[in-house]
Amino acid sequence: MKPFTYDALPGRVVFGAGSSRSQLGPEIDRMGVQRVLLLVSERERPGAEVLTQPFGERVVGIFSAVRPHVPIEVAEQARTMARDLQADSILAIGGGSAIGTAKAIALELNLPIIAIPTTYAGSEMTPIYGLTTMQRKQTGRSLAVLPKLVLYDPELTFSLPAHISGPSAINAIAHCVEAFYGPGANPISSLIAEEGLRALADGVPVVVAQPNDLAGRTTTLYGAYLAGAALAAAGTGLHHKICHVLGGAYNLPHADLHTVMLPQVVAFLEPAIPAIMRRMGRALRANEQTTAAALHDLAVRIGAPTALKEIGMCAEDLEPAVTRILEYVPHDPVRPINTTNIRAILDSAFLGHSPPIEVHEA
Repeated sequence: MKPFTYDALPGRVVFGAGSSRSQLGPEIDRMGVQRVLLLVSERERPGAEVLTQPFGERVVGIFSAVRPHVPIEVAEQARTMARDLQADSILAIGGGSAIGTAKAIALELNLPIIAIPTTYAGSEMTPIYGLTTMQRKQTGRSLAVLPKLVLYDPELTFSLPAHISGPSAINAIAHCVEAFYGPGANPISSLIAEEGLRALADGVPVVVAQPNDLAGRTTTLYGAYLAGAALAAAGTGLHHKICHVLGGAYNLPHADLHTVMLPQVVAFLEPAIPAIMRRMGRALRANEQTTAAALHDLAVRIGAPTALKEIGMCAEDLEPAVTRILEYVPHDPVRPINTTNIRAILDSAFLGHSPPIEVHEA
């Protein structure tokens, strides 16, 4: 076995059905915070207000103007509110947009984050943050943005409709996939990623077909938790970096973008890391399929989008997108990239072709 380094990240996780009602109060008391700023989308706000009603004046304000990809102007508005209200902590309830905005506040004001995810985005487990300025999404890592407490309650995901649940879970699958070959990948993160991938592949078809099935919701949320933990240790690779560019530049829906791009990027990388891909395939129960084909078929089976043209990208954006990607990702450690093969990946993703794709080295 090769030597490796594994950084165990700090933070507390509470997992269980009903835990948002039974455990949030004691956990906030345990942290000793007194002036909590609630971050939540307008869609999630009614439920969040019911959940936090017992805390009374300890919730000093509500910021609900969260947006995907965390535009810098939204981050500044949220930071200003936190300062003006003299918040001593942030409670983020919702998906990646709410938690991402909480991270933007914590990055500048160093406030502790309490995260209650209601999707399968997984960002609550990572020290990775992203901010979008002038159509360019920039990401970074800082322990200041890693939530101090993450509370997982599968019951809170019941309100997530199937057309959102499916792509959100594939977003989590993307975290597992990249944890196998990210820059910090190691045997421990790979074990976590493999278990997360298996749970997500088993859980998401149930969630989509039977949205009120608690066991399916629990399995999927468990997989999402592991996915975030694995990615936090291993870091992101080519797939996430392409998604960051496309999402920031063309305002494409984050989770849907993952369902479209993941099979295409995996098809490109698969020949370079066949043993790792076979391990992923076993977790996905791919049988005789390639890992890329299994991921594409899973997206089709749960009704998730598979083509960039389905989610708002225009054909005339493909060429400038290649340039943007190569500026942001000049090289990839798994397999060399260039204009030709990035364009091939995007062309296949634009049409939603089932992998494999034809690419050529420089």
